[in-house]
Amino acid sequence: MSGYFTKIFSNLTDEEKENFYKTVMLNDDSAYAQNARDEYYKTVLGSMGEDCHIYAGVKIINPQYVHLGNGVQIYSGATLIARGEKGITLGDYTRIKERALLDTERPETGYIKIANNVYIGTGTSLFGHMGLEIGEFSLLAQNITVTPYSHISDDPLNLIVKQGGHCQKVTIGRDCYVGMNTAIMYSGSIGDGSVVGAGAVVNKAIPPYSIAVGVPAKVIKKRAK
Repeated sequence: MSGYFTKIFSNLTDEEKENFYKTVMLNDDSAYAQNARDEYYKTVLGSMGEDCHIYAGVKIINPQYVHLGNGVQIYSGATLIARGEKGITLGDYTRIKERALLDTERPETGYIKIANNVYIGTGTSLFGHMGLEIGEFSLLAQNITVTPYSHISDDPLNLIVKQGGHCQKVTIGRDCYVGMNTAIMYSGSIGDGSVVGAGAVVNKAIPPYSIAVGVPAKVIKKRAK
């Protein structure tokens, strides 16, 4: 069907053509498209520092509520959803790796605030129903889930979806390391300088400079300080 798509394109309105070009530029990994993306995001984000790069295939919902410091890198396939004005803030030189998801979840109370020099690993999902804050120099490995909401299921005669849940702000302190495949729950804030082993389920607060492992996560020793 030679010329099929050319014919379709010729019938598009100017607005539809603009959306087509936008889609191509946001998803193409060429150097030209990269430069175009960097310039485009300067015009639509709430703020954007110097030397930031947003790579091909990144999806940003409500970019006016997203703020980037200097040197931020957001890699291919990542998704940022800022549902309200509190939005998403990424500090200087933060890296959001491939296929990570950041979602503030609630328009009124939700936000995600990540300090300088933080690493968010591939496939990690961060939710900020009542606020999620991560301190500087912290490292979150691959496929971590931070979800500050836990459904109530006490009444077997009532649908779980109708029973509400527990929700509160979650913080991960400065200079923490969280291992791959860890789940951090609504009551699982992590103190400064702590290490959480791979595959842990954090359902209660971890004190500063602790090493915690297991399901549920338990402190097995303190880091020398």
